Amino acid sequence: MKQKEVFLNGNELAATAARQIGYHVMGYYPITPSTQIAENLDAWRAEGLTDMELAAAEGEHSAAGICYGAAAAGARVFAATSANGLLYALEQMPVQSGTRMPMVMNLACRTVSGPLCIKGDHSDVMYLLNAGWLLFFAPRPQAVYDLNLMALKLAEKTGLPAAVAYDGFFTSHQKHLCSIFEKDETVREYVGEWKKEHSLLDMDHPVTIGSYMGDQDVLQNKYELHLAFEEAKKEFPSLFESFEKLSGRKYACVENYRTSDADTILVLLGSSFDTAREAVDNLRGKGQKVGILTLLTLRPFPAQQLQELCRNAKTVIVGDRQDSYGAGGGNLSLEVRAALGDAGFSGKILARVYGLGGKDFSMEDAQELFELAQMEESPRFGYYGIFAKKNFRSFSDPLMGKETCLHLTCTEYDSETECMKVRGGSVKDTTAIPKRLAPGHGACPGCGIPVNLNLLLRGIEGNVVFLIQTGCGMVVTMAYPKTSFRVPCIHNLFQNGAATLGGVIAACRQMQKRGELPKEEITFVMITGDGGMDIGLGSVLGAAVRNQNMIVFEYDNGGYMNTGYQLSYSTPYGAKSATSHVGRAAFGKAFFQRDTAAIMAAAQIPYVATAAESDPADFIKKGAKAAAYAREYGMAYVKALSACPLNWNSPPAAQRESVRAAVDCCYFPLFEVEQGITRLNYDPEKRNRKIPVTQWLETMGRTRHLCTPEYAKQAEILQKEVDLRFARLKARAENPLL
Repeated sequence: MKQKEVFLNGNELAATAARQIGYHVMGYYPITPSTQIAENLDAWRAEGLTDMELAAAEGEHSAAGICYGAAAAGARVFAATSANGLLYALEQMPVQSGTRMPMVMNLACRTVSGPLCIKGDHSDVMYLLNAGWLLFFAPRPQAVYDLNLMALKLAEKTGLPAAVAYDGFFTSHQKHLCSIFEKDETVREYVGEWKKEHSLLDMDHPVTIGSYMGDQDVLQNKYELHLAFEEAKKEFPSLFESFEKLSGRKYACVENYRTSDADTILVLLGSSFDTAREAVDNLRGKGQKVGILTLLTLRPFPAQQLQELCRNAKTVIVGDRQDSYGAGGGNLSLEVRAALGDAGFSGKILARVYGLGGKDFSMEDAQELFELAQMEESPRFGYYGIFAKKNFRSFSDPLMGKETCLHLTCTEYDSETECMKVRGGSVKDTTAIPKRLAPGHGACPGCGIPVNLNLLLRGIEGNVVFLIQTGCGMVVTMAYPKTSFRVPCIHNLFQNGAATLGGVIAACRQMQKRGELPKEEITFVMITGDGGMDIGLGSVLGAAVRNQNMIVFEYDNGGYMNTGYQLSYSTPYGAKSATSHVGRAAFGKAFFQRDTAAIMAAAQIPYVATAAESDPADFIKKGAKAAAYAREYGMAYVKALSACPLNWNSPPAAQRESVRAAVDCCYFPLFEVEQGITRLNYDPEKRNRKIPVTQWLETMGRTRHLCTPEYAKQAEILQKEVDLRFARLKARAENPLL
């Protein structure tokens, strides 16, 4: 069939395959380095080149649920994720296989946190081995495209979900000259039509999916799952043969290079295979009989093919880009060792963990691995490429609590007015408070995160302990081996921050009670942003229900900025992002921003407030109030509009004015809710400063298109929503019962 050459990377080819197949639904959540897949599909959707439903979830667990529901309805379903995203969704993986829901998921492999690292290794994909999924591994971008087509065909043939894995940032982002089918119809004819035998939407034949089962039924279910994988093994030869006839490209479960007479064989997974081929040629030129192989299928595991290719070797060395700690090797080497052991292999089998955290792998590294294998006393297992550990250090000297107790503010609760009174703490006076966040950070010029965080902390005296969730704020302040924090700080992932800080608070309370810690006041602050109140909202609401003594501080920059700006539930209506493109069929984000301050107020915590750097005195006082409430009454929540010049697409020097405009148009009103009573802190209408929302939209490249006649309707819709929300806020402020 006719093909054309393209210069694309693995992610782009995965998206291309999905578009050509014509999937019905993709449930997704942005995570590096797989996000590019959804971004490409959304760009095509905006131009009308695909009608696939792209469902933006609030986290990977929900994205997997979207995929499961769509598959149960009889749709063709596509997904993509990486690293901790896979682990967060992992609970759903056996659900999809156990109920026999075929779908295809692309996994751009990445280091699993912690510590946090976004570079590529295989510590995520190995968690899928026991999930009941067909598992392919593509060593190069061309294979990503081809295996996506074959994976769907095999998935629907066997009734199993399938994953196509490949190396993050190597295969996912490196562009190669590849071939794709010129016509979408060629792809669709190859994969065939899909008609699920049982559909949740078949009203004439109602079914129940996911029933509760007893032990005997579960045993039978898992046995049938086993039989499906046995069927898949038998299907591989015909699958690869039919694809070769169509494309001219030959595949097998195990790809090998110069192994037929090799004394030493190196087994590598993914992109390292092509790198090591050059090492094989170099060593062959020196008279050494070496070869290399890689696996394109991990489930079913190609034991028989491995046994045949390695039967004449004296030494097999397996490179693991992952470790199964305490087992004497990563999962790849353990399975290779088991397969060869079953065949009575009498030679040496060595394992080396390499390339963790995306550490590069060169031809010279491959040669060194071959040399290690040929050493008589080479240990059975070890790590390759380790170096001396670095010492963790701060940019600045640590702060003691007494250094920040300057009595610049005074907070006391007035039981008659049911509010916290704040005296002192002017902007000028609070500059004397030492910064807990040192100037040494890597934030972009004009970034609002350090500005807003330091404004909040100007109002908080005494000891502070931080938890910072994953996001730009964390990445630019905590790059190992240095930290910008001059006070204690812990990191955890988006979805678990409030629970983690709750554990710190519970431990502190108990240890102080037992005399193991001094009974001094500590203000506990959780820092979140970059979409953290999407995926992390459940954890925060759990802590709110428990009314734990902490401040939750959200820097709202209106998107997933740390992954390259994809839409968040906090992104403004109509704004363009990497997953809300503007085009012939789309105008930007299609739904309104979520009001997290209103949600937190509905949780009935003691204190909720919004703040902006355009009103610093108001900001500092709210920081003081939040600290007082957090120490004495429970949870306080403060939300600040946080500028992001890079992704708002506006000059760094213009950020404060942009924030000012957001406040004056009432998109981001300044208010507080104390003990259930709403107070409006700033009313631009009364001060004759009210401006239309388009005046704010004009300050940012991401929304400037809404100020043109072509998108006047969307601007009008947003204006009505902003006015309605502000009117409701004023009504609550005027009536204590609301």
